[in-house]
Amino acid sequence: MKIRLLILTLFVCTATITDAQQRQLNIGTYNLRNANKGDSTAGNGWGQRFPWAAKLIRFQDFDVFGTQELKYHQITDLTDSLPGYKWVGIGRDDGKKAGEFSAIFYKADRFKLVRTGDFWMSTVTDKPNKGWDAVLPRICTWAQFKEIKTGFTFYFFNLHMDHIGVIARRESAKLVLQKIKEMAGNTPTILTGDFNVDQTSDSYAVINNSGVLKDTYVLSPIKLDPSNSFNDFNANTDGDKRIDHIFVTKDFKVTRYGILTNTYHGRVPSDHYPVEAVLSY
Repeated sequence: MKIRLLILTLFVCTATITDAQQRQLNIGTYNLRNANKGDSTAGNGWGQRFPWAAKLIRFQDFDVFGTQELKYHQITDLTDSLPGYKWVGIGRDDGKKAGEFSAIFYKADRFKLVRTGDFWMSTVTDKPNKGWDAVLPRICTWAQFKEIKTGFTFYFFNLHMDHIGVIARRESAKLVLQKIKEMAGNTPTILTGDFNVDQTSDSYAVINNSGVLKDTYVLSPIKLDPSNSFNDFNANTDGDKRIDHIFVTKDFKVTRYGILTNTYHGRVPSDHYPVEAVLSY
């Protein structure tokens, strides 16, 4: 009788641990810098750094992460170095393969892709164009995922806001909130991206004070934030300016937040550091 009770107790404990593991999401956002020929002369070419970026991603074991600035051949390189991951997204210049992507990568053995889509951050959202005072076309890619083991469903939005247009950033923030309300409704939602402004900006406030989404940095009880999230290929940066953000709806509890300042041979894999948030639900 005691042996049967012990076996039952062990089974319950094991099931509880497994369930707890399944109810955690490791989320990232990573501007990986477009393949710029000028970077190679300084030792920061794409071919030199992407293997280290891939190693960092695999080591951190992101479940889903948003990327910014990658072009199609860069996505192919990264995918080849990330077994088990699939991705969604389109090029912002033609809605196919041209220009930079705001691609979303996810673990294919853990999540089923329910549906996906893209919209341009502009008054015209369904075709390539520049919005408001933006100097470049800007796109947001989104996906609805279903966790295979638990059936948990959530939305993931990923974007790269304009680096010049102040009005464009503010209106893009409003547009993204509108799209999330329309598409996701009350479904748990995550928003990642390079917002090109820090936590003191008005476009950040539009989202963080919306009552819909909240910055994981603000919500996390444990923070690792040794530097600005933008490093300009300088491994010795410090500061507290965060322009790469992860926002979540109230369905998630944030347990950890980090700006990951990993280096290789004194160099960094991108001119941005990846940002990580560990979520439970």
